[in-house]
Amino acid sequence: MAKPPAGRPSIDGNAVRTQRTRERILAVSLALFNGQGEAHVTTGTIADELNISPGNLYYHFRNKDQIVERLFERYEERISIAPPEPVADAGAIEDLWLYLHLMFEAIWDYRFLYRNLDDIVGRNRRLRERYNHIVQAKLSAVEGLCLGLVEGGLMRASPREIKALALNVLVVATYWLNFRAIRGERPADPRDPGTGAFQVMSLVAPYLAGEARQHFERLGREYVE
Repeated sequence: MAKPPAGRPSIDGNAVRTQRTRERILAVSLALFNGQGEAHVTTGTIADELNISPGNLYYHFRNKDQIVERLFERYEERISIAPPEPVADAGAIEDLWLYLHLMFEAIWDYRFLYRNLDDIVGRNRRLRERYNHIVQAKLSAVEGLCLGLVEGGLMRASPREIKALALNVLVVATYWLNFRAIRGERPADPRDPGTGAFQVMSLVAPYLAGEARQHFERLGREYVE
């Protein structure tokens, strides 16, 4: 076996193949979970889809919960985007809309978590704690964005109203896709994240003032059309 040139680290072929297999398992698991619901997918289903033996799958992940945990970590990375810095002009509304859209994109890409959220976090205390940490961070972020809009004269709302509004935003974000599914509108449209962001912005709209309200209405017309 030829040695690598001096100064260049050797490549471990087995490690590369292992990492590629793990990535395939995660990608296929995510697609199956999103399509069928995590509760309806077994490790056997995943192995069959990958055309590998259950023993090969267990070599990389001992059980389905380990796969769910790793996917949750990736969701956590996606959803932890920082909110925009508050600005005192109508452009802040566009920044807020983009922030919400990115948040809903993360929810969309890992929608299986929300489809069966109570069960997933209920059977795994670590995931429950981490999910609650995400919720608390998002509550603080939305409250901070609203306070920035108030300070800039773009929004009229009391601190109590802002707290209630932030909570309502998180409730809608958490259950929007489930609501659509129950209504017979199964989430299968790439525009769904934008629809969710628009629904949340509609909660904020009544508190907007002056130019900010007009800017929101323009954005809304462009989106709906």
